[in-house]
Amino acid sequence: MGRTIDVRDPRTGRADHTLTCADAAEVGAAAASARAAQPEWLALGVPGRVAALRRFRDALAERGEAMVAALVRDTGRLAVSRLEVDSVLASLDRWCDRAPGLLPEPGTVPTSMPGVGLRQDPLPYAVTGVISPWNFPLLLAMIDTVPALLAGSAVLLKPSEITPRFAAVLRDCVTAAALDGVLGVIDGDGATGAAVVGTVDLVCFTGSVRTGRAVGAAAAARFIPAFLELGGKDPAIVCADADLDRAARAILYGGAVNTGHSCMSIERVYVAEPAFEEFVGLLVGRARKIGLAYPEVTDGELGPVISAAQVAIIEEQLADAVARGATVHCGGEIRVLGGGSYLEPTVLTGVDHTMKIMREETFGPVLPVMPFSGTDEAVALANDSEFGLSAAVFAATTEAALAVGERLEAGGISINDASLTGFVQDGEKNAFKSSGLGGSRMGAASIRRFQRQRSFLIRSPEDAAPWWW
Repeated sequence: MGRTIDVRDPRTGRADHTLTCADAAEVGAAAASARAAQPEWLALGVPGRVAALRRFRDALAERGEAMVAALVRDTGRLAVSRLEVDSVLASLDRWCDRAPGLLPEPGTVPTSMPGVGLRQDPLPYAVTGVISPWNFPLLLAMIDTVPALLAGSAVLLKPSEITPRFAAVLRDCVTAAALDGVLGVIDGDGATGAAVVGTVDLVCFTGSVRTGRAVGAAAAARFIPAFLELGGKDPAIVCADADLDRAARAILYGGAVNTGHSCMSIERVYVAEPAFEEFVGLLVGRARKIGLAYPEVTDGELGPVISAAQVAIIEEQLADAVARGATVHCGGEIRVLGGGSYLEPTVLTGVDHTMKIMREETFGPVLPVMPFSGTDEAVALANDSEFGLSAAVFAATTEAALAVGERLEAGGISINDASLTGFVQDGEKNAFKSSGLGGSRMGAASIRRFQRQRSFLIRSPEDAAPWWW
């Protein structure tokens, strides 16, 4: 029997599930099976793969309530779990509609050299490894898996050991869509993930910077591509002329949705001095209206902190900020209710960049707010970070907000809104600094990450021999 670990229910704090971790031999066998199945999968062509993914979509829709129930047990939240399922269904529709246009059949075109034609023949990586995190278990498991499959790759998916219960429903969907062998879902922890990196031809990892660096190093040692989507410490800049109520509403959502468990959460807020007091008042007033999903999962908006390790990180950052002089306007204390750990939306002022709360990823519903005296200072503060995932800018006009946003070192910048990159998948973007590595996981380019480009340079046998012969 394989090595087992206990899994905690975030609403009760009790271990109520046992996970058996796949060892290196089991991962190797799954990779071999996927590698054997991949040529037939590729031979289906784009139409055949689209049809298979549409069956998978239908299977997930049929099991939607079962998937939501599993996600609730994994994460302790309801509304976001429903949103996850709906988002994945919409993503499958979008990818199946777009894939034929993004993956055209090879054709020969002329080149700059007379008599020589060119045929581009993209060749997918045989086996893609996907290692996904606990904050959006289904959504972030599928964000790389679906385009990889459509591109012609087989996939080994290793979900987080913190939220593994949904994987059983996912396997049912795989079987119902006849994707067994092409899409393998593997249970396990970090050691299992390391074994995945050691067997696949390309790896996609979503998670912390620390683990992402280890994944990247292991992939580099094997000379395989690694696409890493890591942490964030997203800033929001509120200019003096911005609609402050609109900014407060958007920033509160961007910082508190999913209990702040998002790499693109707003975690730093910089407000022009003339607007500072009014903005803080609006933000605090709205934050105090956000309720906890306790004692029933339907009772409020904020679920528990999912990861026990994250509780300690949030508590440490809050304690450090208060010790250094920060003022807590609302929230500020993790409460243990029914065994789960909950934090109400927390607004801090009196913060600066010496504090961990302004420099380290929090992954909780905490919004530290700091004034700035001019645009140059706001941009400097926003860019003073090891992270560069996304950002937000609020100003009276689109042009004014863009003028600020164009100076920010981040990949996805929302203008007069927050966290739009979580909803709009059309734009291509890269993670800056320590927030990630590799090509865009959004937009048309994201599907081509899973293909190597092969060129055939064709001289017709009827052509005269070239002069250099």
